[in-house]
Amino acid sequence: MPELPEVETTRRALLPHILGQKITNINLYNPNLRWKVDGTVIKQAYQQTICDVQRRAKYLIFQASNGFLLSHLGMSGHWKLTDKSAERLKHDHLQIDFDDFCLRYNDSRRFGSFQWIEGQATNHTGFSHLGIEPIENPNFPYDFDIDFLKKALKNRKTPIKPTLMNQKIIVGVGNIYANEALFLAGINPKKLAHRISKAKLEKLVEAIICVLNQAVKAGGTTLKDFINPNNKTGYFQLSLNVYGREKEPCHKCQQSIQKIIQAQRATFYCPTCQK
Repeated sequence: MPELPEVETTRRALLPHILGQKITNINLYNPNLRWKVDGTVIKQAYQQTICDVQRRAKYLIFQASNGFLLSHLGMSGHWKLTDKSAERLKHDHLQIDFDDFCLRYNDSRRFGSFQWIEGQATNHTGFSHLGIEPIENPNFPYDFDIDFLKKALKNRKTPIKPTLMNQKIIVGVGNIYANEALFLAGINPKKLAHRISKAKLEKLVEAIICVLNQAVKAGGTTLKDFINPNNKTGYFQLSLNVYGREKEPCHKCQQSIQKIIQAQRATFYCPTCQK
């Protein structure tokens, strides 16, 4: 599933191409995604100019003159820049035309979503339940530090790894990056959140920021489906320390990486480095 770095990579790839461009046509080929798309609402974006491309959590936001297109990539969705004359692929569900090119949304599993909403994205009430941004975001509040994390976890009597993935606390830290951040911080994923020391929390804050920024720089992680709008894969998977490495030797101590299931998600960790 695309996580924060993949969505941020998509945002950065799209921005220089569509900023200031006017939407000349919109074609909805398949409305049956996670939630059925209202084609009449989507067409309200017709003839509007793209003013910005923003990100909130794992949502991609195409800000236009009088509203915004809110897009979630689901499990396998991606946007791609292409010629309008290019052959449409089987899982291309939406096409946005500009003067000289188009933007197509492709999603084989159809768990993604998009909708047109009037107004400014920063005022959207649908974001009210979302937690803090863990890396700098110019459009939305960013105040992720040790004080925030200590307060947020104070009464959380749940294992730290699924707690980090709670989007009401911190947004965008999905399974891959939660695993990797806990390894860097030397924290066992089974440890209860409220019992982690301040010293360890300081390391965890640094690790989360470091892992996410490195992943963005690497263009995200491509394990199966993710490609960016320029049809390129990410390469952060080459830097993974624990995720997907069950029974392989730890890069630090050579102990075998272990795998457990937490909250129905796979967790990978080193039992020596993460006591």
